[in-house]
Amino acid sequence: MFKRFVLLLLLCCTSLQVSAKPELLLAETYSDSIDVQQYWISEKLDGVRAYWDGKQLISRGGNVIAAPDWFVAGFPARMLDGELWLGRNQFAETLSIVSKQQAVDSEWQQLSYYIFELPQAQGNFTARIEAMQQLVVQQNSRYLKMVPQFRLQTTAALKAKLAALEQAGAEGLMLHRQDALYSTGRSSALLKLKSYQDTEAEVIGYRPGKGKYQGMVGALIVRTPEGRTFALGSGLTDTLRQQPPAIGTQVTYRYNGLTRTGLPRFARFLRIRPGL
Repeated sequence: MFKRFVLLLLLCCTSLQVSAKPELLLAETYSDSIDVQQYWISEKLDGVRAYWDGKQLISRGGNVIAAPDWFVAGFPARMLDGELWLGRNQFAETLSIVSKQQAVDSEWQQLSYYIFELPQAQGNFTARIEAMQQLVVQQNSRYLKMVPQFRLQTTAALKAKLAALEQAGAEGLMLHRQDALYSTGRSSALLKLKSYQDTEAEVIGYRPGKGKYQGMVGALIVRTPEGRTFALGSGLTDTLRQQPPAIGTQVTYRYNGLTRTGLPRFARFLRIRPGL
């Protein structure tokens, strides 16, 4: 099943139409030193990020997403930033739908486009929240929605909310500074908060399996962008051990901090990074 999904993904992504890569606001990592009361908070959706340029949806990597005309018919002629989302713990299914060059109507009917930012809009983030709320009401599209934004008063309340949402299957939280003007690039105006960290690495080799994994891959040998290499075995399914990601594939893994030597602690494979 997973092999068929990966093959489908690779075939689709090689034929996607390329557009200009959008400039996006990217989050930094949350720190307990911030004043929570200065931020709007939202659930971090585990979907596919998409930029609406007023005419078409474009992936973070600059590929045009083949959304059906009826899906985007109610979208405004202005730029939006958001997430194509199917629901919690359904990233693979969402990616499969979005990656296809020929959209399948019955699949797209399950998706929604949840916006969380208005690119190049005037005013601070609080003002942009009001503008997004008004826009969603005015457009009255079944498929255009807004990621709910809320406030919390203390760090303890924030951590409790994170624990509750993660228990329910959410990926984490996003915090956006209330007075931030719109900008692009990596910025402390936007923070991500999870109980764990995640990042990408490149597969450069394999470690043979032992015991019950005899004849399969015991671990992926991966290299980080900083040039550090380590074995990534935890989290691999039997299917992936039998048919592992090809050399050169980017994979996402989660971890809990770094060791004294700078390697990720308790690294666990999450997924193959999408080629969008």
